[in-house]
Amino acid sequence: MVAPKDRLQRPMHDLRISVTDRCNFRCSYCMPKELFGEDYAFLPPSELLSFDEIKRLTALFVSLGVEKIRLTGGEPLMRPNLPELVRDIKAVPGVKDIGLTTNGVLLGRLAEPLYDAGLRRLNISLDALDPELFMSINNRGVKPEHILKNIEHAADVGFQVKVNMVVQKGVNEAEILPMAAYFKEKGITLRFIEFMDVGNGNGWGFEKVVSKRDILQLLQGAYEMEPVDQSYFGEVAQRYRYTDNGAEIGFITSVSESFCSTCTRARLSSDGKLYTCLFASRGFDLRDIIRRGASDEELMAFIANVWENRSDRYSEERTEESAISKPKIGMSYIGG
Repeated sequence: MVAPKDRLQRPMHDLRISVTDRCNFRCSYCMPKELFGEDYAFLPPSELLSFDEIKRLTALFVSLGVEKIRLTGGEPLMRPNLPELVRDIKAVPGVKDIGLTTNGVLLGRLAEPLYDAGLRRLNISLDALDPELFMSINNRGVKPEHILKNIEHAADVGFQVKVNMVVQKGVNEAEILPMAAYFKEKGITLRFIEFMDVGNGNGWGFEKVVSKRDILQLLQGAYEMEPVDQSYFGEVAQRYRYTDNGAEIGFITSVSESFCSTCTRARLSSDGKLYTCLFASRGFDLRDIIRRGASDEELMAFIANVWENRSDRYSEERTEESAISKPKIGMSYIGG
C-alpha cells in the first residue's frame, strides 16, 4: 500500500503509543488532583491494548510509512513488563527509532532492563529544581533530587537523555535560568515546553503561557547561543546550542509558533483509539476492529483512510474561545 498523506499533504512518520492511562504524579497541567482523585476510575487491564496488539499495530503503521515510535502514558513505566514491549517493537522490521517519555520516578530500577531491551532515548520531565515548588507541581511529594539522581543513572547506563520543562507563568518561570545552568553544565539537552491547552481541565489561558521568545531573550542575556538546523522534516523542537560547550536547548512552541504544517504524528491511546492530533476531540477505535477479527489488510485500509481524511491544524486556529469551548482529549489519556 502506498504511504498515505493527509489533506494537507503531510505524511505519517511518527507514532506515539500510550501504554497506560495511569500516572504516579498529579501535575496540574496534565492530571490535576482535583479531577484525578484517589477514587478515579482508570482503565481496567482488559481494556488496554495487549503487547501483541501493540506490536501488530506497530507493524501496520510502519508499513504505512511510520519510522519513529515513542512510548508515552500516563506514566509508561507503570505498565508492567514494559521492557518486553520495547523488545517486541524493536523487532518490528522498519522501526528506525524508539523513544520513551517519563517522569523518571521509576527509572532507578527500570533503566538497565529498558536499555538491555534496546531502548536508547529518554525524555524525562522535570519542571523545577526548587524542592518545595517541584513537590507542589507534582502533588506527590517527590523531590527533584530523586529525579536528578535517576537522570544521572540513565545517562550512566548509556541513554541519550533530554529533559522536558513545562513553563507556566506565575508558577515556575523563575526556574528557567537555574534549570538551564544545571543541565548546561551536565551537557544534557533541556527543552522548554510552552504551556498548552491539552484537554479541558488544566486551567489553561494565554496569560499563563511563557513564550519561546520570552524564554530565549532571558537565556540570551546570560549565555551566547546559536540556532541549530532541523535534523528532519517534522522535527518539533526548535534547537539552539551554547557556543562555549556545545550543549543544546530546545523549544516546543505549540502556542506561539505552531508547527501544524509539518506535523507527521499519529497517536494511539492505551485502549486502542487512533488520534490524529494532540488536541483531538475524538479517536478511531482500532481495538474494537482488532477484537472483531479484522485482517491486517482491513486494518491498514482503515488507518490509511483516517490519515488521508485528516485536516487537523488546531494550533494554527487556536483562540481563547476555542481553547475553552472545544472538547479535547486529556494529555494523560492521549500521551504528550
